[in-house]
Amino acid sequence: MPRNEPTEVSDGWGGERSPRRRKAVRYGVPVAVAGAAAVTIGLVPAFAGSSPDLPKISAQDLIAKVAKSDVQQLSGTVRVTTDLGLPSLPGGAGGFDGAPGGGAKGGDGASAAPQNKLMELASGSHTLRVAADGPEKQRVSIVDKAAEYSLVHNGNEVWAYDSGSNTALHSTAPDSRGGKEHRAPGGLPKDLKTATPQDLAKEALKAAGDTTSVTVDGTAKVAGRDAYQLLIKPKQAGSTVGSIRVAVDADNGVPLKFTLTPKSGGAAAVDVGYTNVDFAKPAASTFAFTPPKGAKVVDGDKERATAEREHGKAAPFHKKLAEAKGKGEDKGGLNIIGKGWTSIATIKGDGSGLPSGKDMDKAKSKGAGGDVGAFLDSIGDKVNGSFGSGRVFSTRLVNALVTDNGTVYVGAVDKQTLINAANAAK
Repeated sequence: MPRNEPTEVSDGWGGERSPRRRKAVRYGVPVAVAGAAAVTIGLVPAFAGSSPDLPKISAQDLIAKVAKSDVQQLSGTVRVTTDLGLPSLPGGAGGFDGAPGGGAKGGDGASAAPQNKLMELASGSHTLRVAADGPEKQRVSIVDKAAEYSLVHNGNEVWAYDSGSNTALHSTAPDSRGGKEHRAPGGLPKDLKTATPQDLAKEALKAAGDTTSVTVDGTAKVAGRDAYQLLIKPKQAGSTVGSIRVAVDADNGVPLKFTLTPKSGGAAAVDVGYTNVDFAKPAASTFAFTPPKGAKVVDGDKERATAEREHGKAAPFHKKLAEAKGKGEDKGGLNIIGKGWTSIATIKGDGSGLPSGKDMDKAKSKGAGGDVGAFLDSIGDKVNGSFGSGRVFSTRLVNALVTDNGTVYVGAVDKQTLINAANAAK
């Protein structure tokens, strides 16, 4: 059966892009991809079925096919499996806190806030139903055994509904209120919109450059459709990313499946793919939403304004990370150092909002033993260098070094690479 020979490219999308934009993308995206994997997602038997017999295509042409894909209408089911190796928090909580934005924890609409729901996708397996009809109509539903969560964008309105708490959060679409921060084109919060194979794949492909190997590695059947397999591998030794495999629809160029495997091996850290997909126009009723009788309806715009007043200018770490666009660009104390897949985000002093290594050790010495002490020991290793001392917190994909003076180094890199960066920055 014919097989596409590996063809390596080193120049990204193949389309025109300014040198400044290319540089920013190459420095920022590997960290963003890791962050998106961290939050910002196996599946059905991977690439089940026989490999289809498709015409040969180069990696360059396949990347261009993805870039030119302009599918505006689709509906289907997406399976998301995430295994980042995050430890359980004391008290049984899962994952890490710090969801951004309006309707966040503590507000009346907390249970329906999209950012809070995003945290649930950071571990385990989840089923999503998705639909889109152009830039003004999208719907994403997270289907669990006991409840369903839906996020619906229709024109100038966005509804988020959590059936478990029977709470509906109503907001004005970003374009209507003039604010687009942390929003993806089309009105859905970027956090949930990037839970699809298309968005994850396009972010990963932006990193294609001299630090990346991109090849075509055979064909596959995904969701009943013929697809090419695009294999993306970092060339830099310090990266924790082993490979990213993307199944690209042979007909329309839509990424159908995204699988990120850590260099350490084992199960995929992020595995997101369609189990079924239809590119026909969804029914208009798909994007209609009326709160069920008895539902608690919360004004999301009002909650967002209240949250912004309370938080002021103190942005959480992940928000600062998202704002960093290029090497050495300072955004409230955050800088990106390094290149490509070994880019590292740094925050000087106490600007991260995270406790310093000294704070953590002090908490343990003041009776925070037991669950909290064991938790700190389970995720953090004491390290020393010319920078002084600190603690490294590790997952299967993203590692962070918090020094005793409160400086933070974080990226999809191994522990030694973080220590070397801290030593060099001394």
